[in-house]
Amino acid sequence: MSVAPAPDDDTPTVTGSWNVVVQVLEQAGVQDAFGLPADDLDLLGALDTTGIRLVLCRDQRNALFMATGYALQSGRTGIAFTGKGPAVTNALTGLLEAKSSAAPLVLLSAGTSANRRGAGAFQELDQLAVVAPLVKWAARIDDPARLVPMLRRALLIAREGVPGPVYLELPDHLLTAEIPYAGVEADEYEALRPRTVQLAEDSTAVRTLKSAERPVLLVGGGMRHHNADRTLERLADHMGAAVFCTASGRGAFDESHPRFCGLAGLYLPEAAGELWLDTDCVVTLGSRLEETATFGWPCRIGTEVPVVQVNVEAAEFHTDFAGPKVLADAAALIAGQLARESVCAPSPDWRRRTAAIHESLHTAHRAHLAELAEKPELHIAEVLAALSDVLPDDLVLVQENGLQDMWSYSYPVHHAAPAGGSVVPSEQTSLGFGAAAAAGVKAAAPGRPVVALVGDGAFGLFESDLVTVAEQQLAVLYVVLDNGGYGWLQSQLDQREKPLPRYRFTDPAGPRPGGREVPGVQSQLLADKATLRADVAQAWKYCESGRPVVLHVPVAMTDSLFGAVAGGGDFPLLPAPDHIQDTQEHAADAQDTRGANGTNNSTEGSP
Repeated sequence: MSVAPAPDDDTPTVTGSWNVVVQVLEQAGVQDAFGLPADDLDLLGALDTTGIRLVLCRDQRNALFMATGYALQSGRTGIAFTGKGPAVTNALTGLLEAKSSAAPLVLLSAGTSANRRGAGAFQELDQLAVVAPLVKWAARIDDPARLVPMLRRALLIAREGVPGPVYLELPDHLLTAEIPYAGVEADEYEALRPRTVQLAEDSTAVRTLKSAERPVLLVGGGMRHHNADRTLERLADHMGAAVFCTASGRGAFDESHPRFCGLAGLYLPEAAGELWLDTDCVVTLGSRLEETATFGWPCRIGTEVPVVQVNVEAAEFHTDFAGPKVLADAAALIAGQLARESVCAPSPDWRRRTAAIHESLHTAHRAHLAELAEKPELHIAEVLAALSDVLPDDLVLVQENGLQDMWSYSYPVHHAAPAGGSVVPSEQTSLGFGAAAAAGVKAAAPGRPVVALVGDGAFGLFESDLVTVAEQQLAVLYVVLDNGGYGWLQSQLDQREKPLPRYRFTDPAGPRPGGREVPGVQSQLLADKATLRADVAQAWKYCESGRPVVLHVPVAMTDSLFGAVAGGGDFPLLPAPDHIQDTQEHAADAQDTRGANGTNNSTEGSP
């Protein structure tokens, strides 16, 4: 690496774009990165002079998934590198997942030299046009003097506001260019924001909250890393609220708290449904109210019942639901105003009901586990219970969203311990995300147990990078649910009125469990109920020694969360109880715009 005075002024320069990039990243506090570099390999030479660890991946999509998992777990910006052309298109699914997950991420790619564009250059592609719809900001750096300020801007944009992915292209002509770089102060990478926010006492939001007697508090993914001082729990106590979370919001609220009643929408525990029927105010913090979070809501919510939404950007509000919309950082609003005794006046009966439902959910689950214990076959709920019992309390569960790993979305079949964590795919539910993201989670939290609960179909898409996980000693415990393929699609196929016998998505007669032997990876079968906890304990010992472990669990297609209900494409066809249907029909008569089934007609998918 050479540093010389710039020809036109006294600003020093550094030779080569990647040499400058890694210096800027290191000064910004970056410790880990993920990717597969371009053919020139100058990036590797530059990284070799720093303390930044590059997790060298075999697949660009996995690299982006890992960087996303890293960002979701740590709250820091994930960094990913890739080459140009097809390397960028391979990364698109990862960018889609990062955007939908609101994960701060910067993708730095190679690009065609300015003097070769339009000349049939090798792997030439208009990468900006391809990437732009999937990121918060995309830019190409042609002028060497713009590299440092644009990289600093990328780091700010990725992290601030609603976090998300940013793309920067570094064309090949910068590989040997002289890049002006004098260094910057560390605080140049930070944006100041108010610690507290207050609303006027006569605002519609404050008036709505003060009149609420039966409030529901919904915690979304925007509250990740914003509850270290447990203000959310104090807010719930002051409000006397029944607390629910979205799938991406899990881990932000203590699920052992007596007011926590599970996930909202698609994964709502049946016993908690009465709370949504009777609530008179819903407060959402950091949620887009995507389709799974609102699935099955009674239509009186957002019509008769106001929905107070708190989000940091207006684009995050869901305008199908009427009610005050507060444009603010939810954590700052809680600190400045909401966590006060006078926030609302809940009825004593509402407080009792929420606590009773929380306890009833756990009582019913204990009884269900006792019933399963009498059966000879091993069930997924028992595996989740064993993981919870055997592993340390700060366990982070990373999930997929297939037919059978959906058991982990069912509370309290899985419940995040107060010290624990959860990482789930976004509403895009990119297949293989959880398996790859778990490696990024482990890189972000090396001292914590990280378990990935994945189906064998998803695991197969990730498997090329299992050797990467072993090489980097990212000791993830993979629990692979083996049903012979793509269980959700097979369940849809099996329920078709007209059979299609030529097609199969699972192969019950195929090799189960499967998977190739990978050096440095411990693989074993988990099928004996009598030795379940001992087998999990042994697997955890391997992980503690720095080795990733793959536990193959043969599962029956019938052992699925929605196995007893008809499939409906993206969602199971869950029948609403009569009293909910009555409420929905009443709302439909009132010309509710969301439809008589009480779901919002968003085109987004959801986990």
